[in-house]
This record gives sequence, structure tokens and C-alpha cells, in this order.
Amino acid sequence: MSTYLVTGATGFLGRRLIAVLLARAECERVFALVRPHSVGKLPRHAKLTEVVGELAGPVEVGHVDHVVHLAALYDLTASLEDHTAANVDGTRAVVELAARVGAGLLHHVSTIAVAGDHRGPFTEDDLDLGQHLPSPYHATKFAAEEIVRAQAVPWRIYRPGAVVGDSRTGEMDKVDGPYYFFPALAALAHAPSWLPVPGPDLGATNLVPVDFVVAALDRLIHADVGPGRTFHLTSPRPQPLVEVYNALARAAHAPRIAVTVPVRPPTRTGAVGTAVLAELGVPAQVLPHLAVAADFDSTATRAVTGLEPPAFDTYADVLWRYWGEHLDPARAAKGPRLAGRTVLITGASSGIGRATALAVARRGAVPLLVARRADELAQVAEEIRAEGGTAHWYPCDLTEGDAVDALVKQVLAEHDVDVLVNNAGKSIRRSVLRSVDRLHDYERTMALNYFAPMRLVLGLLPHMTERRSGHVVNVSTMGVQIGTPRFSAYLGSKAALDAVSRVAAAEVVADGVAFTSVRMPLVRTPMIGPTRAYDRLPALTPERAAELVVRALVERPEEVNLPFGVVADLARRVAPRTTRVVAHLAFRVYPEDSTPPLASVAAGITRLVLRGLR
Repeated sequence: MSTYLVTGATGFLGRRLIAVLLARAECERVFALVRPHSVGKLPRHAKLTEVVGELAGPVEVGHVDHVVHLAALYDLTASLEDHTAANVDGTRAVVELAARVGAGLLHHVSTIAVAGDHRGPFTEDDLDLGQHLPSPYHATKFAAEEIVRAQAVPWRIYRPGAVVGDSRTGEMDKVDGPYYFFPALAALAHAPSWLPVPGPDLGATNLVPVDFVVAALDRLIHADVGPGRTFHLTSPRPQPLVEVYNALARAAHAPRIAVTVPVRPPTRTGAVGTAVLAELGVPAQVLPHLAVAADFDSTATRAVTGLEPPAFDTYADVLWRYWGEHLDPARAAKGPRLAGRTVLITGASSGIGRATALAVARRGAVPLLVARRADELAQVAEEIRAEGGTAHWYPCDLTEGDAVDALVKQVLAEHDVDVLVNNAGKSIRRSVLRSVDRLHDYERTMALNYFAPMRLVLGLLPHMTERRSGHVVNVSTMGVQIGTPRFSAYLGSKAALDAVSRVAAAEVVADGVAFTSVRMPLVRTPMIGPTRAYDRLPALTPERAAELVVRALVERPEEVNLPFGVVADLARRVAPRTTRVVAHLAFRVYPEDSTPPLASVAAGITRLVLRGLR
């Protein structure tokens, strides 16, 4: 039977290792050394005894077979004094404790950071190769190993790589190491995932999942090998940071690095770099230690344990999913659920706006309904309440600047707005030549389609950035991809809003705010009613259109496009003359105010094609 004393018992590794030790048949007792404020954090077990105290204080447990020293400070932003107290003085106290309880073996969990900036092979027998130790953490963990090696109690030392979450569940207890860069990767996920990008070659790292580390520690603690050995719990080969990024980018649906540019890993961060990292939530001290230059040989360890960590790309998606659901600071606005989110929707009295309000309310969101007609808004709100949902409504003429400013002030006084859906719009179907004396058509269209949503964006954006979460969804049109004739006023206003949104999105990446343009096809709403030319054309129902908006709310892409719009946009770029001729044919065969019979359309196209051939 075996007894164990574990320090750092309530930490990420400690909790897991204790569970494994308690499950062993030969386990008689596990003593968990815990600080007073951590009492009760471990699950109750008949073989587990919590010993309340500090490393340097009196600890009375009697004889112990195995002392497992996990407690340490790993914080690249902490001072040398703090690291010394935890990692050096703490280890010295554990050595004295192990001698006092007559420990059969002292198991010291160190780190590959003791290799410092050493380049090339670093074996399990190596320690002092003249390497530079670039941070207080590196230096104090190196000193701790020297203390363990110099004392009389039999010892073994274990050096894990950079520990990440569980490869099966993704579980991680805090944002650390590579996790600091996850929010930036989430922001990049708004770009098209198929877009290949260049990236710097910053070297390699060595990541291992926590479940591998715990399994390996369990086998090594009980292995039939002599004392005085060091073991590397590492990946058998260095992991290029580009490979790590691409594995996570694949999970995040972000662009992957296709071409690398050799650069020297930074040893210090300038004022500009520090500011950029601060905006991304990355401590400047982390960047210089992202890569490791040493190649850690783990041959002997693998021979003893029979274990090898899984390849990072086999569990990167699991880590990403867990981070998004539990650690992402903007997860309240990003999650796959809409429950509890407040969604301001313009044009909510009918059509796409009404259908979207009903759809998000059914998912547990709280829609704020905005439109001119108070009675219709009240009716939509009543429909939502009849289904068990919650809704609030605010009548407002969005073309009146003062009214919009008052709306923003009132809404922010009463709610935290998570999402703004700019849906209200006005369409005019009239060719440019028939509009030469109707500049007011363009002004009226811009007032509702561009200036009104911009007032809302400008009013709500500071609120969103302050909360570091938010989402602006603009209901745009497939017409901006096609260039549909006779819609210059409408498409111009929508294209303007799309362009501003792209710029704003790039500026607020680090603030947790996203912008999405939903490129709608033709939708059967009151807005298209006056245009008889659409009566015989296929169109989405408002409910189907609302599904596209909900998709935007859930997935937060930069654009929501339908295949036809993507093909039309690509055709315009690849064969601009041909697409222009096709658009002109459509313009000629469809009169300004009606839909010609199918035969007339065919005849018109035929005449124009023959005229072009002549």
C-alpha cells in the first residue's frame, strides 16, 4: 500500500492527478496540502485527507511514501520576488518536508522552461548548458531543480511541455500561453476561411494536453526505475507555430497561413507592439516566450511510460470549442445560443424585421422592435408575448436624426444592447436616365438605408466596445453583387453601408465587436409590392429570409451570401464585359413598370443578340 502527499493539489494538474492516485488499488491515503482559502475545493473521498497549511509552515502527516511537488507560480507578468517565493523558497520547504516525513521518493514537477534559450538537442540528463534564462519563471524553475538535485531524499524530476487543455474534452482552467491569442484568432474567423494568407515563421513550440501529462506522471511515479532520473513529458518533435496556428484556424474557420516569411522571434516588444498586444488582450511578456529553441529528447520517458501525446491537430478543434464555450471573454455575445441576448431590430413591424423578431424570441432572445408604426409594433410584441417570449417596442422615424438620437439614449438607459439588426430599408426601381430630375429619390433612399443605420451604429458602438462584445448585422442585398439595372439609388445606399461596415469591422476587432452583411435575394415583402415586375419572379418568404439573419447572429461571419450572388460577383470580376452585356439585355427586355410576357422577353433577347452579332 502507498501513501502520497501532494502539493498544488487544487491546481489544474493537481486535481486530476489526485483523482488518478485515489483510483489505484494500492492507494492507502492521499494527503492534499491546501491553503486555507482552498479548503473544500477537492471532492470528498474516503482515502483523501486535506492538510491545511503553507509549504513553509508545520505539516504533520507522518510517514509518506511519495511526495509529489506540483505547487508553483507560472505567471510571466509576475515579479522575480513573487516567482522566487513560490518556486525557489517553496521547493526548498518541500525538500525539508520530504526529509521530515521520511519520504521514499520526492517527485518534483519542473518544466521545459529550464532549457531557456538553448538551441538544439536538450536531453533528459541535461540541465546547465550555459543557456540564458529569459524570465523570472525560467530562472526560478531552474534554481528549483538545482535544489532538488542537491538534497538527500531520493528524487525524480518531470519536465512537461506547455500544458494545454484535455485532448478529449478540451477542459482548461484559465487563459494562459497560447490561449492568449485565441480572441485574435476568433476575430480572424470573420474573414473568408478559404483565403490563404502569409505569416511569420516564429519557430516551434512544444504543447502537450493535460490528460497525457497526468497519465504519464501516474506511470512514472510508480515506475520500477531508480531515483535521480529526469523525464521529459513532451511531444517527440518540435511543433512549428505555423502548424499550431493552422490547426486552430481550421477549427475556428479562419484563414490559414499558406506562405511563411522567416523572421527572428522578438526578444522585446516596442511601444507600438505592446499597445497592439494590449488591444488583443495579450501580455507583452508572453510573446518572446511563445517559441522554444530546444529540441527535447523524450526517448527514455516513452520507453518507461509507453505513452506518446496525440498530435496537436487531432484535438485542436476540441480545445477551440471548449475555449469558445467557457473561456472566451466575449462568449456571451458569440455563443450558439441566442437566449438572453438583447437584439435591436429596425423595420420590425412587417416583413423580414417582423419574422426575425419572432425567430430570435423563439430562441430566448429579447427583441427591441423599432419602426414608424406604433400599432403594428405593438401587434408584433403581442405575438411574441403570446408565445411566451419577451419584447419591447419603440416607435421611431429613422429618417429623423433627432428621433434616432433620442431612441439610442432611451434604449441604452433601459437595456444592454448585444446586437443591432439594421433591417429597415427603402427601394426605388427607376433607371438613371429617368432619374435625372429626381435627386430626391437618392436622398430619400440614403436617408433610410444608409444614414439611419449609421446613426444607430455610431450611437451604439461605444456601448458595445466598452462591454467588449457586440454585433451589427446589416440586411443588405444580393443586388450589390449583381449590379441589378434600375436600382442605382437602392444599391448605392446598400453598398455604402457595406463598405463602412467593412472598415469599422477592421477597426474594432480587438474590442469584441463584429459586423455582418446579409446579402438577401428577392424577398416577398411589402417593400417590393409596388414593383409589378416582381410578381412572377421567385422570392423568399420573410420567414426564410429571417433564417439567414439568424444564421448571421449565430455564426457571426463577415458576410452571408447565397451561391448565385457569389457566382454573379465572380463573373463580374472575371468577365466584366460579358456580364455587363447580359445585364444590359435584362434592362432592355424588362420595361420600367411591368413584366413582359415570356414570349416578348425571348424575342427581345433574340433581337438584341442578333443585333450584336451583326
